[in-house]
Amino acid sequence: MTRRQLHLNAFLMNTGHHEASWRLPESDPHAHVDLAHYVRLARIAERGTFDSLFLADGPQLWSSVGQRPAGALEPIALLTALATATEHIGLIATASTSYNSPYNLARKFATLDHLSGGRAGWNIVTTAGAEAARNFGLDAEPAHAERYARAAEFLDVALKLWDSWEDDAIVADKAAGVWGDDAKIHPPRHKGRYFSVEGALNVPRTPQGYPLLVQAGSSEDGKRFAARYAEAVFTAQQTIEDARAFYADLKSRTVAAGRDADHIKVLPGIVPVIGSTEAEARANERVLEDHIVHAHGVNHLERLLQLAPGALELDGPLPADLPPESAVEGAKSRYTLVVELARRERLTVRQLIGRLGGGRGHLTFAGTPEQVADTIELWFGSGAADGFNIMPAVLPSGLETFVDHVVPILRARGLLRTEYGDRRRTLRERYGLPRPANQHVIAPALV
Repeated sequence: MTRRQLHLNAFLMNTGHHEASWRLPESDPHAHVDLAHYVRLARIAERGTFDSLFLADGPQLWSSVGQRPAGALEPIALLTALATATEHIGLIATASTSYNSPYNLARKFATLDHLSGGRAGWNIVTTAGAEAARNFGLDAEPAHAERYARAAEFLDVALKLWDSWEDDAIVADKAAGVWGDDAKIHPPRHKGRYFSVEGALNVPRTPQGYPLLVQAGSSEDGKRFAARYAEAVFTAQQTIEDARAFYADLKSRTVAAGRDADHIKVLPGIVPVIGSTEAEARANERVLEDHIVHAHGVNHLERLLQLAPGALELDGPLPADLPPESAVEGAKSRYTLVVELARRERLTVRQLIGRLGGGRGHLTFAGTPEQVADTIELWFGSGAADGFNIMPAVLPSGLETFVDHVVPILRARGLLRTEYGDRRRTLRERYGLPRPANQHVIAPALV
């Protein structure tokens, strides 16, 4: 029997996930717009036999340009370039259902899947925040439930578009002069609450059928959406107990939705800060914390917690009268995670900013390569994760250290592949998922 294998995804963020990473002597403050930087990172992750790499995105300028490298290259365009620089690793782009149209986005992902040989993935987000809403002519962000209702219809339309060509619609009969079979083209003719989409996609069905469908929301609406659609879930969990509870809940919801629990992979984020000794790892962590500009962190926390400017005292606790999650229309699950972290560990605002500086609520872990591998194995083996979203604090050095020193330990323990193998597999195959059948093709009856 084949032993269960870890799924590793490299979450790439400019100079690293720690907000102060750009200030280190090794860092290039302009790396976030440098293709060579991302090519190097993609090839490091591929050397580590990661399943995939991932780019976050949002249709607004993130945070203050004073805090860290701001702005981001459009991820589908960037991943198309990275497809030509890699052979095996999956390419997952974030794209919003709130501020895109199904036809254009379905076409872009179909194009990426063709050009990469079946390695495309879509991280489906509903995009919280008034800043993004105002960039698209809205006075305020749509309500949380409405964003998810729109996302469900958006995805249903996208699936119809990806299925609008049957796999064998292209005949390519030169002698008869017939290139394709019009009977195997199925226009969606969709008319719904949010979208009206008439025609078939102008890109044939792709190697994977659909891109790998990824989701990152952990609110109640987010979990319901994930159980119905998602094939991989990126989540932020601070404790193994919370991770186990989330994992069990999501798998149960997936089964209740009529799906196989193995067809959704749960990947918590982890920010590893690695040293040859535990003391060295702690010292590396302190260097990063010492470079945090706390005024930026205070401003960010006040926005997240929906507080007026000046409401937080740096060396005091969070206010006792914060609004409940039900009153939050933005990133509900991240709001709850941050508040619970501060309350549980009795952190001051200064200490909380230090904890969030590396991973914005994801698990941060400073230790030796063996200790990082132990933590990953513990969560993986105890019903808390199917793998991990690896979020290096500093790039490229943090990813290189993980690949050179943690990956060999995971391989020696039989938890991670040692090579991709000769045959080029699709991203779905890497995640152990079937290729979806076209909804217009009737499966042959079993004899």
